Amino acid sequence: MADDRAEAPRATTNRSTVPVSSTFKHYISSKWAERPEPVPAAREQATYAAARRAVISGLYPGKRLIIPAGAAKVRSNDTDYAYRAHSAFAHLTGWGSDSVPGSVLVLEPTASGHDATLYFRKAAGRDSDEFYANPDIGEFWTGPRPSLAQVASDLGLATASLDGLDRVLDAVDASTVIVRDGDRDLTDQVDGRRLLVAESEALETDADSDLARDLSELRLVKDAYEIDQMRKAVAATRAGFDDVIADRPAIVAHPRGERLVEGTFNRRARAEGNAVGYDTIAASGPHACILHWTRNDGPVVPGDLILMDAGIELDSYYTADITRTLPINGVFGPTQRLVYEAVLEAADAAFAIVRPGIRFREIHATAMEVIARRTAEWGLLPVSAEESVKPENQFHRRYMVHGTSHHLGIDVHDCAEARRDLYLDGVLEAGMVFTIEPGLYFQPDDLTVPAEFRGIGVRIEDNILVTPSGAENLSIGIPRTVDGVEAWLR
Repeated sequence: MADDRAEAPRATTNRSTVPVSSTFKHYISSKWAERPEPVPAAREQATYAAARRAVISGLYPGKRLIIPAGAAKVRSNDTDYAYRAHSAFAHLTGWGSDSVPGSVLVLEPTASGHDATLYFRKAAGRDSDEFYANPDIGEFWTGPRPSLAQVASDLGLATASLDGLDRVLDAVDASTVIVRDGDRDLTDQVDGRRLLVAESEALETDADSDLARDLSELRLVKDAYEIDQMRKAVAATRAGFDDVIADRPAIVAHPRGERLVEGTFNRRARAEGNAVGYDTIAASGPHACILHWTRNDGPVVPGDLILMDAGIELDSYYTADITRTLPINGVFGPTQRLVYEAVLEAADAAFAIVRPGIRFREIHATAMEVIARRTAEWGLLPVSAEESVKPENQFHRRYMVHGTSHHLGIDVHDCAEARRDLYLDGVLEAGMVFTIEPGLYFQPDDLTVPAEFRGIGVRIEDNILVTPSGAENLSIGIPRTVDGVEAWLR
């Protein structure tokens, strides 16, 4: 990484070697070729983003809405994490991995609805020193930025320089609503101005919470563009799983083979999309019993299972979320197969009931009936399966403490701020996308199970689309039966 730093918002000046003489400034600012700025046609998602903005506009008549993309987040000192815009911002603008950090979408109220304007920091001109001396935004450091006209055409949105956001902030009043977790600094500025015009000393933020909820609920039913992106994310993820299987000899040979699993999959994610949609879980052997195992620093040993929970996030930010549990030597052992087929039975039973009109929570209940029945049959429960599924008991949940499903889309746990009566207790509609992911996890020190079960963890996770007449398993092409998995590994 280049080390020279000039004075800038977060730059360190004690080691900067960028020249500051007027002679250098004049020289570096001259003799540059004309740079063409082609204006692109609107991207595919622009019309869908406009429709989403129209829905939100109808919910907030007369309210000024501020939806920030968010600033880059510091990883350590003057290095940042890879940038990802806030999901609500991306959903309403259509901007994904090419978003400019610090951008802000403003919906200004009008008599007939809202006028939407996207504010972002435009490219620094060659008549300033920013283009070479500012490591946060200078194109010598971060690459050239698009022009206002290019982004306006690309997204089908009015654009303005970020400097113009000051006029929006000056107009902030009690009717202004902001996505609070999008940009903390901007939220503080808005809060300060709202307090100045408030009649009380307490800041009222209920409308902010309502906006976050409504933006989350807006994503419960996916439009045609979103469904297409989900299909593509699943296809890319399948390729990532194939890559891991192809690398199995090297993975097994390495003392930290789980790291190779993670790296192989992440390579595909960067090649096919933006990144992984979440930290890859490469949990081999007893690590599979740790639900969110992301250290991925263990060996991958023949005879064990490896639970791989991974998804590729496209440049649009839509991500898959798929889990497969694979026998490392290519064949399931007897107890491994017993556990695997019980989990598969639970997944298939849950999928079989999915259709418009049922309640989301019924999916989990159906999967749990299978888990309770199988663990009771194996003699693991102190009561019958019928007794165990009663709310006051739940003995079988010792072996699967997580839920069976969550919504999926532009976030891996999408629509997380939706109301319970629209999420867990919600009625399924065509266009919803969610996971079905039952599992069984027998901890290596669990004395309630026979020794041969201990250290086995199995999860099978698929991505499900509700259709007008039922459901489609978007990830059905990724092998999931015992015979299919074994053939895949061969």
